[in-house]
Amino acid sequence: MELESFDAEYIHRLIVGDLRTLEHFTAYFSELIRLKLRSRLRSPEAQEAILHETFERVFSLLKEGKVQRPERLAALVNSVCNNVLLEHSRAAQKGEISIEGEENQDFPDTLGAGPATMQMVEKMGGILDKLPERDRRLLQLVFLEERDKDDICREFGVDRDYLRVLLHRAKQGFKALYLKETRSSVENLGVHKRD
Repeated sequence: MELESFDAEYIHRLIVGDLRTLEHFTAYFSELIRLKLRSRLRSPEAQEAILHETFERVFSLLKEGKVQRPERLAALVNSVCNNVLLEHSRAAQKGEISIEGEENQDFPDTLGAGPATMQMVEKMGGILDKLPERDRRLLQLVFLEERDKDDICREFGVDRDYLRVLLHRAKQGFKALYLKETRSSVENLGVHKRD
């Protein structure tokens, strides 16, 4: 894999939401982070949770203008990932909610396998629409609107620990629907290829 270098223009395009730059950033760092996490975590669910939390925090830093050295973007992403991984390990040791201990199911790793496309974005939106209202709202606030977790706790009338439980359940519901639709699409492709 070829290592990339980043500049102020790249950071600016990320902040303003340039689709091609976002696709590149997500694909590039997803591959690097997954390489790191596969050697440290057995659970694909835990790996995905840490990947998404890492991206959420990096984008938050970018939007707040806290990235002063664009050439250090890769080091920043790596550092944030290390922090999230450390928090995950501490939470697991304290016996808090952890998806690491769940039964390991062999699901295909289809999230982030390549650059995101508009079709994928539409598919994700369709899956969100099928979730119960509370789960859909929670995922939108956390991942799409990137709202402060304390604000979300107040809106839902829960503390941070229970918010973690609700978020875990919502992500599991989303994942189940995603995998169901992905399997269905793959099966349909198989049928068409045989024709």
